[in-house]
Amino acid sequence: MGNRRRVAERRKTKPAVIGGMIAVVVGGAGFGAYALYGGGAAADDGSRSASADEKPKVKTGPLSPSEVTTTARAFLTAWQSGKVPQAAAATDDPAAAKLLLTGYTKDARIKDVTVTPGTPTGDKVPFSVKGTVAYKDTEKPLTYESALTVMRRTSDGKPLVDWHSAVVHPDLKDGDTLVTGEAGTPPVKALDRDGGELTKQKYASLGPVLDGLREKYGKEAGGKAGIELRVVRGKAAKEKDLSDKTLLELSEGTPGTVKTTLDPALQAAAEKQVAKKAKSSVVLMRVSTGEILAAANASPGFNTAFQGSLAPGSTMKVITSSLLIEKGLASADKKHPCPKYFTYGHWKFQNDDKFEIKDGTFKASFARSCNTAFISQAPKLKDDDLTKQAQQVFGLGLNNWAIGVPSFDGAVPVQSAAQKGASLIGQGGVRMNPLNMASVSATIKSGTFHQPYLVSPDVDGRRLAKASRTMSSGTLGQMRELMSYTAAYGTAAEAMAGVSGDVGAKTGSAEVDGQKKPNGWFTAYRGDLAAAGVVQQGGHGGSTAGPIVAALLKMGG
Repeated sequence: MGNRRRVAERRKTKPAVIGGMIAVVVGGAGFGAYALYGGGAAADDGSRSASADEKPKVKTGPLSPSEVTTTARAFLTAWQSGKVPQAAAATDDPAAAKLLLTGYTKDARIKDVTVTPGTPTGDKVPFSVKGTVAYKDTEKPLTYESALTVMRRTSDGKPLVDWHSAVVHPDLKDGDTLVTGEAGTPPVKALDRDGGELTKQKYASLGPVLDGLREKYGKEAGGKAGIELRVVRGKAAKEKDLSDKTLLELSEGTPGTVKTTLDPALQAAAEKQVAKKAKSSVVLMRVSTGEILAAANASPGFNTAFQGSLAPGSTMKVITSSLLIEKGLASADKKHPCPKYFTYGHWKFQNDDKFEIKDGTFKASFARSCNTAFISQAPKLKDDDLTKQAQQVFGLGLNNWAIGVPSFDGAVPVQSAAQKGASLIGQGGVRMNPLNMASVSATIKSGTFHQPYLVSPDVDGRRLAKASRTMSSGTLGQMRELMSYTAAYGTAAEAMAGVSGDVGAKTGSAEVDGQKKPNGWFTAYRGDLAAAGVVQQGGHGGSTAGPIVAALLKMGG
């Protein structure tokens, strides 16, 4: 072995130099850009082999441009050339890379691949992919953009591609696969409540909803599957309620039809409202039935309205207030403490701007959203009281809603000490989305929980979730009084100005680690309508989510 190595060292040759730059020859098309980078072999960074009696040094520190381009070139060239083992070896997870890259040809049936790199930025290298998807006698071109990141392996300092499935295609999550063939489910033609077709072109927010409808009802709606390239979600993505996604349709199937509860005019209005605020989402529903009339997201790639999992801030005080009133710990018109500070579980809680209300009622504390008024009651509550109230009265956190597409049903975990105090004001471990909070307002208005739904249960005979009990008439009357007062005189008054009739509302702001501004929340009802919205990183709910919700309630009324 020693002799062989010395012979190899003697036979080293210098690369050809053209115009002062190293010429790089690679297999396949699309790599011309790398030949101009000036990046040569792996030793261009000045490193040298250690002698037999020296311990090799592990290189650390930032990657050099040469290391980035050389590593990216090795991976992309091997991928384009169909040399899967070599491409996988250029990553920090060869097993996962080999599996997905093998499936890229075998299962996704993508051939004639050309990869064209762009200009690196630091350790990130963008690139474009062109290929052909072929299934039996059907072919269609495929083009898309992706990127990879180069990292340094800690154990030996070697530069490698930081492997994630998104390197192969940006729509892939780790654990997902690409498959071309007859669609797992036939396409569906989704209809609004009036029989009009719902499309992504008409309603930008409905992409995830339409994908969910197809996954749920494609086989039941009477359609015929076409041929497509699609993302098949793995376990991790499914746990986040992400649906399979079509990337390229090679031949159209025959769609079946699914009717939804969406109101076309209200859906259009919801789309228009969220377009005014970045990272905003809203849901509007009918109180008496649970029918979802509109749902929209400013960021259409993820359905935050149905699947978001965010701390709801002070809108949670609707649920907490119903608990305190039932327990005899608060009453709308009775005096209730609202100090500047309250310490519980070794945490010192305070109100916004450290305000206090002296000799005020519980109604005043609710309307002004006094945190300490609620946390001061934590010592008198059992750890599971709030959880039971959310589950038993408001139907939340039981993971049993069946709205017709994937949804998150809220979470109110049992917590103790400081986290229990934080949960009472919608922080801690409490998580909600606009659908959940619209349902909370609807429950207050109707007196009974009606599980929201997008597709009537009559379509497939599914059972809707039920709550195990209702509030007493006395508690319900006080809750309506609190929300009505807040809409007229409290933190929701500005947004609800001009919204007439039987109304109620509650604002909320939720602090999030790493955000300069809190998420702004707003939930309200008017007559037979209830709505809720959130603006992430928006600030106070009354001025951010409030106008969105109020506009829909006005129009719907």
